[in-house]
Amino acid sequence: MGLNNCHNFQDFRKLAKRRLPSPIFHYIDGAADDEITYKRNTEAYADVDLVPNVLAGVAEVDMSVEVMGQKLDLPVYCAPTALQRLFHHEGERAVAKAASKYGTMFGVSSLATTTVEEISALVDTPKMFQFYFHKDRGLNDALLERAKAANFNVLALTVDTITGGNRERDLRTGFTSPPKLTPSSLFSFATHPMWAWNFLTKEKFDMPHLSGYVSEGTNLAVSVGDYFSTMLDQSMNWKDAEDLCKKWDGQFALKGVMSVEDAKRAVDIGCTGIMVSNHGGRQLDGSRAPFDQLAEICDAVGDKIDVICEGGIQRGTHILKALSVGAKACSGGRLYLYALAAAGQAGVEKALGNLKVEIERDMKLMGITSLDQLSRDNLRFHNRAA
Repeated sequence: MGLNNCHNFQDFRKLAKRRLPSPIFHYIDGAADDEITYKRNTEAYADVDLVPNVLAGVAEVDMSVEVMGQKLDLPVYCAPTALQRLFHHEGERAVAKAASKYGTMFGVSSLATTTVEEISALVDTPKMFQFYFHKDRGLNDALLERAKAANFNVLALTVDTITGGNRERDLRTGFTSPPKLTPSSLFSFATHPMWAWNFLTKEKFDMPHLSGYVSEGTNLAVSVGDYFSTMLDQSMNWKDAEDLCKKWDGQFALKGVMSVEDAKRAVDIGCTGIMVSNHGGRQLDGSRAPFDQLAEICDAVGDKIDVICEGGIQRGTHILKALSVGAKACSGGRLYLYALAAAGQAGVEKALGNLKVEIERDMKLMGITSLDQLSRDNLRFHNRAA
């Protein structure tokens, strides 16, 4: 299978599995505990049906949205994810350029392998910085100032990683950042020589936002779960989030909100957006899927704050369903990470292009010409009232 034959999410996943050593693939592919929440994130969209209208004159459709002050040409953006140069040597650069080509936002993680300064110089489309709240307050201040100086448009504080999730696939494969050879992983690395060649011959692997502050993950191999559990500040609270919001003094979101009570508090502290997300099922297994929780959060705060649905999205129809419930936009990580692993920038462009084609076609089949025409009137839930 080649890139031209990648027509959907699962096609990219299969190609990524062929291209990546097992520990790297399973780091993207895996989730917490029994991976029940991970599976439910996508299954939730199958529990609601779309009810289309016809004869609506849909020769031209507008797929754009405005979210947290940013005009996006697509109602979906590339959520921030860590360690992207492990998946392809182009890493964040490839994703940034692909997102820019499609006029949508790209999120850069505190645990990125490319700097905010380089991404800012590379693209002028909307950019989000994902902030991890570390015990080291000097590091926190440095992250904030660098994102500000690089003119990032949105700061998103991740609030669902107060400790690492139990990612058992990583325990079995011995995944660490940077990767280390173990008896069980040696064969997999050896049988993926192109990945190994690029990792060993391209620029040295690093997480440059953390360099000079921590050695874990850059010079000292550590699992991501261990990093979250030891380096992030488990005393982080609402006052810390409010202070960070004030210091940023711009578009500010909480990433990982799942309860109505927390959504209301996000409004109270001055947030302009929230990502309804369970971290891709990678933290608390058994938690609700974002789409299942979306309606009550939108009902509570949707008129006061921009609500983004993040998690499990694999199809254009998933995005239309989330927007019908009340989300302003959607975001995802695996929806482009498999494509990045499969073929770098060209892969991410193909994945975003596939989604764009699906959204345009599905809008026409729904009988709408702009996304604000979507509502719960065009949804029917299998097991509950819309």
